[in-house]
Amino acid sequence: MVTIYEKILELEEMPSFSKHDQFVNGIINAINESIVSKGEALPSVNTMVKKLSFARATIMKGYKDLISRGIVQSKNRLGFYVANENTDQTLKVALVMYLMDSFQEQFYRSFRDELGANVQIDVFFHHGNITIFESIIDMVKGKYGMYVVSPIPHPRTQHLLDPLPRNKFIMFDRFEPLSEEFNYVTQEFENSSYEAFSALAEKIKLYDEMIFFHLPGSLNPLEIIRAFKKFVKDFDINARMLPEYIPGSVEQGKVYFSLNNAEIWEILKDCKVKKLKPGRDIGILSHNDEVIKELIGGGITTYSTDFVQMGKRVGQAIIRREQIQEIIPTVLKRRDSL
Repeated sequence: MVTIYEKILELEEMPSFSKHDQFVNGIINAINESIVSKGEALPSVNTMVKKLSFARATIMKGYKDLISRGIVQSKNRLGFYVANENTDQTLKVALVMYLMDSFQEQFYRSFRDELGANVQIDVFFHHGNITIFESIIDMVKGKYGMYVVSPIPHPRTQHLLDPLPRNKFIMFDRFEPLSEEFNYVTQEFENSSYEAFSALAEKIKLYDEMIFFHLPGSLNPLEIIRAFKKFVKDFDINARMLPEYIPGSVEQGKVYFSLNNAEIWEILKDCKVKKLKPGRDIGILSHNDEVIKELIGGGITTYSTDFVQMGKRVGQAIIRREQIQEIIPTVLKRRDSL
């Protein structure tokens, strides 16, 4: 019976192959020929060095390459195992997201389509909880060929992300500083929010008051709060911030701004009950655009980054192995609600 060592050593006849190429392709060939199967243990580093007379560093590098592609798995103190029999798989990606809302789903679908079928994507959700975030980073560290992370604005975030190798890391969605240069494709909140509010100032001034719903301690970006406070001061807008929308409290003459879709739907429902027309009796502004906001209530005015483009650019950077530091523009979409 042919052994895994023989499959590696037979590639010595390939003059263009380095020892690293021999090792990686020999193991792939052994998997393809069912010499080893998914779940089966692979020889230890020491055994490989003894049987092949390869340098320890070559064996370690070869196993790391196969781990990054998701073909081999390393189990603490137990060694290396075949993780996947799809040897066409070129990369294994850890995608760490807030949660799968409609905006993150736009990102994910675009990202997945850009990477293609031969890249494995494992998705993890931290829900804005730093303890969950830390456990995810600890769990995935050293086990993936690429780490794509939506960070949490928290004092511990830099400490948790700094150990990830920069050439295998891309930050997306929100931007949080790290100790060294890194790749990112993010959105910008403060200037873009202020610009959107300013562009709508004439419309907003047609109403008696602007109300921004923000729950302290929520995941809402603080940059948007700063932009809102600056805007209402600079433009002399009568405004206030409330922690949440109370069902049934919609009033004529108000402009309502919320980052929470559930509050937008509740306001629209109450408008129907009270026979108030958005864009005439009240104004509505929402952050983050999606198809349904084009259709309901005569169309909801939004300002939003392009999550489809964000997912595409992150995927392209991975496939092309390029460095990237890009902020996806925010676009104001005027509709009937304001």
